[in-house]
Parts: sequence; C-alpha cells; structure tokens
Amino acid sequence: MEKKYSIVLLIALCFTTFCGAQQLPQFTQYMFNTISVNPAYAGSREGMNLTALHRNQWAGLDGNPTTSTFSFHTPLNNERIGLGLSYITDQLGFENTNYVYGDFSYTIPVTDRAKLSFGLKAGFTNYRLENPDVNDPFFNSNFNSWKPNFGAGMYLTTNRYYLGISSPRILTTDLNEGEFKALERNSYYAIGGLVFDLSLDIKFRPGFIAKITNGAPASYDVTSSFLFYEKVWLGASYRFDDASNFGAFLDYQISKDIRIGYAYDIPTDLIRPYTGGTHEIIMIFEPKFSKKTDLYKSPRYF
Repeated sequence: MEKKYSIVLLIALCFTTFCGAQQLPQFTQYMFNTISVNPAYAGSREGMNLTALHRNQWAGLDGNPTTSTFSFHTPLNNERIGLGLSYITDQLGFENTNYVYGDFSYTIPVTDRAKLSFGLKAGFTNYRLENPDVNDPFFNSNFNSWKPNFGAGMYLTTNRYYLGISSPRILTTDLNEGEFKALERNSYYAIGGLVFDLSLDIKFRPGFIAKITNGAPASYDVTSSFLFYEKVWLGASYRFDDASNFGAFLDYQISKDIRIGYAYDIPTDLIRPYTGGTHEIIMIFEPKFSKKTDLYKSPRYF
C-alpha cells in the first residue's frame, strides 16, 4: 500500500513541479475566503474580518498537500477604502510556497443598493525546496527565493448577489531559477452568487468560481447551499477539472462574532482509492462594534 501511495504522490509531484505551474491553492469554502483571490473584496463586510482556514488534501498520502491561510481586512472610516492582509502557506512534499500580500480597495455606489469595488494586491511569494536526500539525482540542491508580484480585481455586490473578476498574480515569474522552473503563472478568476428566500427562516444560495491559469487546466466550482435561521450554512459543491471532486460543508454561527465551518471533499479521479479524502476547517471572527454591523440586524451573505 505504501508503494501505491508513493507512486500516486510521485505523479502529483511531477505534474506540479516539472510542468512548472505554481498555482494558488483552491478551497471548498471559497465563498468565505474571497479575499485570497480578489483584492476588491477588502472591506466589503462593512466591518473587521479575520479568517483562518486549514486544508488537508488527500489525507493519508505521504507528503500530501496541506494549506493554511490567514487573512484580515476592514473598511476605513470613510467606508469607501478597504485594507487587507493575507498569508497563505502551501506544502506539497519537499515544496513549500508562502504568499504574503496586502490588499487595497476603493468602492463607489452604482445604485442605491449596488456597490462596485476596485482592488489592488501586492506582496511577495516565497518558494522553498528542501530535499533531505542529498543523493537524489533529480533534486540535489535546496532553494529558497522571494519574488514580488501584484494583482487586481473588481467586485460588484448588493445584499442579494455578487460578481467578481480578478487576477491575483499578474506577473509570470520563475520562483526557482535553478535546475528546473517553478513558474508562478498569472491566473484569472470569476466568482459569483446570489441568495433568495425559500421561507422566512430558510435561504438558498447558489454560487460558482472559475479559475483559468496560463499553461494549466481550467477549473470550475459550482456550489449550492442553504442558510437556516441565519445561523447554519449547509451546502455541497462539485469541481470540474482534471482532478474533479465532490464536496460538502457545514458552517455554524456560534456567536454574533464567531463562525466555524468544516468541509469534506471526495476525489472522483484515479487517486480516490488511495486517500481518505480532503478535510477543511475554517474560523471567521467579525467583532460587532456597532449596530450597523450587528449580524442579526444587517446580515451579510457574501
């Protein structure tokens, strides 16, 4: 069994490394972590937002991908300007990629209900390769490099729908510049969703996210979720790409300031027999300093 695990992992490593596409990680609960791909989202929650997420992909495989993220964003006093900061660390075998980026957004009203935000993202990507096997003929050196990059995005929102487009990494840079290329390729995202009432206490929210990366397969996620009593999100998702999977998630508002969630993915491709699936946990902290941002008086669905 260990040999099978190693073969599958080797295939995944070869695809990620030798094909030279260092891509941003993808999340099942992307709708609660929009700041990671679109800087125009900064400040859109009309209050301070802190989000922490951890993803353990393909659990049970030796050297499987694991990702942790932390983000913070808030509007300033004039409410049109939003600022944010995000950190992502992505581990795959001997590879580790870290992203440290700041976000800026400016929002203008387009109708009495709709707002359009423009965002910029700038920061650094750190790529490390640490191979403990000095006799490995393929990886006989260690690498550690930092490269700058920037991104941009637009985000249109009301209290009932949202739509965004973005490119969080515009520059194509070689993070390695060594024996093989580790290209950070520019990616393009489209994200959207809407919410409507099924009854007084139940709401339905379909959504999607599409990702197109130069030199890599496109991926498309579709999601359907229900909100019960303004407290519990229950949903399911499906990803269409070269490694498609089915996912389900449950989020619970444990207090007016804190929300926690869990998601589970099952791959539908050849890797399914060798893994226990993918686990993802999220915690969101949104302190309510005024009635304006009180969850139960002015709920936010995006």
